[in-house]
Amino acid sequence: MHIEMKQVNKTFDGFQASKDVSFGIEKGQLAALLGPSGSGKTTILRMIAGLDVPDSGDILMNGIRINHLPGSKRGIGMVFQNYALFRYMTVADNIAFGLQVQKKRKNEIQERVEELLELISMQDLGKRYPYQLSGGQRQRVAFARALAPNPQLLLLDEPFAAIDAKIRRELRGWLKGMIEKVGITSIFVTHDQEEAMEVADMVIVMNEGKIEQMDSPENICEHPQTEFVREFIDVERFEVMKSIGNKLN
Repeated sequence: MHIEMKQVNKTFDGFQASKDVSFGIEKGQLAALLGPSGSGKTTILRMIAGLDVPDSGDILMNGIRINHLPGSKRGIGMVFQNYALFRYMTVADNIAFGLQVQKKRKNEIQERVEELLELISMQDLGKRYPYQLSGGQRQRVAFARALAPNPQLLLLDEPFAAIDAKIRRELRGWLKGMIEKVGITSIFVTHDQEEAMEVADMVIVMNEGKIEQMDSPENICEHPQTEFVREFIDVERFEVMKSIGNKLN
């Protein structure tokens, strides 16, 4: 497994946000942490990122325990829901930021930035500033910036939450295609069932700090294993989505 959690627990001020959480994600897989607000999704993401430390249990990357390894040394890229772009830096400079921190050579940075601008189809927009971009374009830049240092793992925290519904649907397909193309292991947090079912290879359904079910989108909809999953997942909506997808293909 590329990334694993083994019986991980985390408590904040008497509230248990993670309860014996265990799962494994294979290299190149795109997994969704799905659940309502307060279900523990973001806590898991933060512990993997090194922003919080588990009270007990283990987090492993490529079989190595990383519980107390600083986030900066984990080889992780982060994409936030509010983009977190530097307002007074150009698109190209935003993408280059992580490489500059790593003190890469100027020509190496330029080559990588040009490669990523092409990847996100923004070759002619490198000199623009974030305020000159649409929400969808800003999120693409955030994606490119996270990928610039060649991380082993990409974490996305509600990546489409700040974008309107139409652009969000377009970006979902784009993101899935980009992750498949790059081949990077990715985990994204969402409360949107449609988003999780459309984008993820594997869905981890969370509730009250514990995993209710972990499976493919199809199996979760067709074979819910708990009462919570049966009530939470809108199977009828998923069937409509699948029908539309089959017609388009």
